Amino acid sequence: MDILQVIVLAIVQGLTEFLPISSSAHLILAPRLADWPDQGLAFDVAVHLGSLIAVITYFRADIKQLWHGWWQSLTLRRHNLYSRMAWGIIVATLPVAVVGLVFNDAISTYLRSPLVIAATTIGFGLLLWYGDRVGSKQRQEADITWRDIIIIGLAQTLALIPGTSRSGITLTAGLILGLSREAAARFAFLLSIPTIIAAGSLQSVKLIRANSTAVDWNGMLIGTILSALAAYFCIHYFLKLINRIGLMPFVIYRLALGTLLFFLFV
Repeated sequence: MDILQVIVLAIVQGLTEFLPISSSAHLILAPRLADWPDQGLAFDVAVHLGSLIAVITYFRADIKQLWHGWWQSLTLRRHNLYSRMAWGIIVATLPVAVVGLVFNDAISTYLRSPLVIAATTIGFGLLLWYGDRVGSKQRQEADITWRDIIIIGLAQTLALIPGTSRSGITLTAGLILGLSREAAARFAFLLSIPTIIAAGSLQSVKLIRANSTAVDWNGMLIGTILSALAAYFCIHYFLKLINRIGLMPFVIYRLALGTLLFFLFV
């Protein structure tokens, strides 16, 4: 890869991982639209690592509280908001981990086409609009129940289909369940941490098994750093602006992108 491709794809990944517009779709489509060679599995792992670094850094205080709450629930049988949230994140991650392990190869083989991405981009964009429109937006993170956690966890499995958007579908589910935009987004971002770790671990195992020696270490390092910076910037401003601008700009973007893809690839 040349340096321009590295920079563009790293920034695209960092921005789209936490916006409800699907990072996987953009990483698949960007090389095709720009007529670039496929960036390869190693680079995908590197830029996802950057996103992981960003979300852990941004929520480091919350993660510390979640860890202490979870540990106390194990050792002292004491439960509080943070212990319940920690267990909730674990439980909500299980469905996507299981489905991902079982169906990952089939999804990678049959569902990475531009037409699938176009359909999911439009379909789940409309669902995002519906969730934002009908949700009461009155509930906060402290109000999340086990029923909510199971529903959000099951919804997250749909993000395995390219074009769905992991943050988008978990945000949509939270909104439909009545969470405020900020509460739904924060829970979606915290839920991304074990999900990105699990997906990155699976991809790393594939990379090791491939035993490829042609790795552009400089490109991977630059990609990781730029992805982390872009993702941190995205999380910060998305949470600050979500109540002010709403989700309609992202809905419109998804509808426009999906329509363009149908036009280009049908």
